[in-house]
Amino acid sequence: MATTNKEYSKMAKKASPPSPKFKNMFFAFIIGGFICCMGEVLRFAFEKAGLNELEVKNAIPVTLIAITAFLTGIGVFDKIARVAGAGTIVPITGFANSVVSPAMEFKAEGKIMGTGVQMFTIAGPVIVYGTASAVLYGLIIYIFKLY
Repeated sequence: MATTNKEYSKMAKKASPPSPKFKNMFFAFIIGGFICCMGEVLRFAFEKAGLNELEVKNAIPVTLIAITAFLTGIGVFDKIARVAGAGTIVPITGFANSVVSPAMEFKAEGKIMGTGVQMFTIAGPVIVYGTASAVLYGLIIYIFKLY
């Protein structure tokens, strides 16, 4: 006996508990805001260290990526993400986590076929479509002389 989509939706709704939306939004806001504040703290620290504006703009994302990769590697970032939910998807930290997590999961398969290949299973499409979009945008700007 096959179930209809409507029946299946009713069964799924009955089986899944409601999510605490306000609690989730609160933690996403607090932890996501904390990550952004850490970016500002890094900016002040790098400026105090004597880096110029371009160096500061480059150093902040690199540092956030390194911290996220390290925390993912030791299993801490995933615990933070369970509490924060969407708050950890601040683009640079979420991207770093999406590269490191599969690499850690498949490291037993070897450095090339495990870590090397699997680290781009989630991030690969982002890189491909991001690069393709940038090229297309650049061509449009060049062709129509919008620079």
